[in-house]
Amino acid sequence: MAHTGNPNQWGKDRPPEKTLEKDISEGNLYVLTRDGIIHGVFAFLLGEDPTYGYIDGAWRSNTPYGTIHRIASDGSGGVLKAAVAFCSGICPHIRIDTHRDNHIMRERITRNGFQECGIIYLENGDPRIAYELLPTE
Repeated sequence: MAHTGNPNQWGKDRPPEKTLEKDISEGNLYVLTRDGIIHGVFAFLLGEDPTYGYIDGAWRSNTPYGTIHRIASDGSGGVLKAAVAFCSGICPHIRIDTHRDNHIMRERITRNGFQECGIIYLENGDPRIAYELLPTE
């Protein structure tokens, strides 16, 4: 991400190993493979996300949702699209957020039908642009 203009979102130590271990132990971490090769990884969490409780803006729906977090790709393409298709089969109302400097992800999020809803704040106070995809879209 640093090579594409987004050096601050994850840095060299994010996501923390403990977070990934928790995602794995709770069955929330998924890998995307093609021809036996891992091309992407993401967490999909069902239920209310505490960081989404306050938004500087407005969510479009208050129905139950799932959240895509910690999505990463090897750059081969189609990872977010595949993740959204998979997650929609579990819960069709999806939310996602990203850093303002993550221009590539912002473009891919909107290309996959998400609507920008406002700014949410992480536990440490860092802002993120929040998006939502509703089942009818």
